[in-house]
Amino acid sequence: MLPVLDLSVLDTDLDAFRQALREAAHTAGFFYLTGHGVSDGQITEVLSLARQFFDLPTEDKDAISQLKSPQFRGYSRIGGELTNGRVDWREQIDIGPERAIIPGAEGYWRLQGPNLWPSRPAAFRAAFEEWDRTLSAVGLRLLRHWAVSLGAAEDLFDAAFQDAPATLIKVVRYPGTADTTQGVGAHKDSGVLTLLLVEPDSEGLQVELSPGTWVDVPPLPGAFIVNIGELLEVATGGYLRATQHRVRAPRPGTDRISIPYFLNPALDATVPIIALPPDLAALSRGVEADPDNPIYNTYGENAWKSRTRAHPDVAERHHGIVPKVAFAT
Repeated sequence: MLPVLDLSVLDTDLDAFRQALREAAHTAGFFYLTGHGVSDGQITEVLSLARQFFDLPTEDKDAISQLKSPQFRGYSRIGGELTNGRVDWREQIDIGPERAIIPGAEGYWRLQGPNLWPSRPAAFRAAFEEWDRTLSAVGLRLLRHWAVSLGAAEDLFDAAFQDAPATLIKVVRYPGTADTTQGVGAHKDSGVLTLLLVEPDSEGLQVELSPGTWVDVPPLPGAFIVNIGELLEVATGGYLRATQHRVRAPRPGTDRISIPYFLNPALDATVPIIALPPDLAALSRGVEADPDNPIYNTYGENAWKSRTRAHPDVAERHHGIVPKVAFAT
């Protein structure tokens, strides 16, 4: 089982929490987070709204099709996203920060812009804008504790998130099928950290804790599943390592709702490199080199790489890009 960390113990055992946080990210890259302060009511609300949206007729969901969004926002049908060139068996909505389009934007600045919000259910937009604020606060708390546990100043990462953070929410449904095992193929997240909410009693998430060894990660009542992204690997010279994970498609007659929240800095933010204490630096493994999936220290470059590869239809329609290989975000 993955480590379980309780954020509510900070007042009584701060040093122990920070050490456990560092070790969980160093050894597994994944852990469960309890005591986070997000209310049961808010969790129930967003899961219910997700179900209500996915229960809508196809034409209502397609009204906010991602194919209409140069910023890769809105609804993707089943099969509308790829990982490693293979179809992911899920439908989803992608939600980012609500900002104005930059006229004449180039490169990753083309990711900035408005969302495509569904007209139904009526409470959807307000609930997920509040979800962004709530989970951003949780994620930033974790980053400050990570910084201290690694021998850096508590506010090391603050500047990267102070202005225009490029957070991303995915609201996802995996329908049951006998046609494929791939809900989402094996990948690493391209940002800093991910807070994942999964419906109770669901299954499918797997983490590669050692090469070729995949471990099931079932939901834990009241907990988020947290994993680090590629930028924390860069920031620590590989002491913290982003871990490959995947989702297996549900069995026929079942489905799975999940809501991953990606805490990402501003598009042009360059992740600070931490000068680790000698005992930790000796355990750094170096940033993993993959010529097919380069890791950049500027978040926008990572995001642009991931979005154009995962959604080649949007990349081609709006940006004239036809990626050769597709990865998930």
